[in-house]
Amino acid sequence: MKPAIRMTLLAFFCAALTAQAPPAQPTAGASSSDLGFTYKIPDDWELLTTPATMAQARSEASQAAGSEEEKKGVACLQPVLSARDPKSGSILSVEALPFACFGQQMTENDLPGFADAGPEALKQSFDLGKSVTGSYVLGSHKMWIERAPATLKNHPELPFTVEITCGLLKKAAVCWMAVAGNDDALRAFERGTVTLDGESPAALVPPTAFDKKPS
Repeated sequence: MKPAIRMTLLAFFCAALTAQAPPAQPTAGASSSDLGFTYKIPDDWELLTTPATMAQARSEASQAAGSEEEKKGVACLQPVLSARDPKSGSILSVEALPFACFGQQMTENDLPGFADAGPEALKQSFDLGKSVTGSYVLGSHKMWIERAPATLKNHPELPFTVEITCGLLKKAAVCWMAVAGNDDALRAFERGTVTLDGESPAALVPPTAFDKKPS
């Protein structure tokens, strides 16, 4: 992944941690339906607004870009939605890179680097344990997934689980990330219903996502 694009993706994930509770009709970045997917956030979770610091983060990443291609990628990355579970303090965030804006397709080989940006973004606030990775298929879409235990810096008694899954759609590369405060919140994130490119609805993450594949 291009460094500046990765920097902006990191900023989007960090922004989800500082996002504020929404007004009556919350705003979001890109329209998920326009990008070819839907995702139903868990019941009782609150949609969040994108913080004002996002524009500054995008500007800084653009200045760090080493080429016009990287600058275009930075400009094209979009926060789609963020949500918080007020009971557990868990958050989730969905980010996308629309290909029509970027001008080129990503490949399956790019998915691990795209997925790594989420956990990397959290290292300023969390101590992360050893991660596990996996892959699975939703309809015709191959998904890459990573999960790691985490604790808040200065509060190691507060355990979290960080999980991110990314896939390639016809119109965009999309990542879903959760910082879950308990198992119920993690399961709620995973069981959120998605539709990808008009295919049959399914849970975002199946129970077999981390099963070892035969060699």
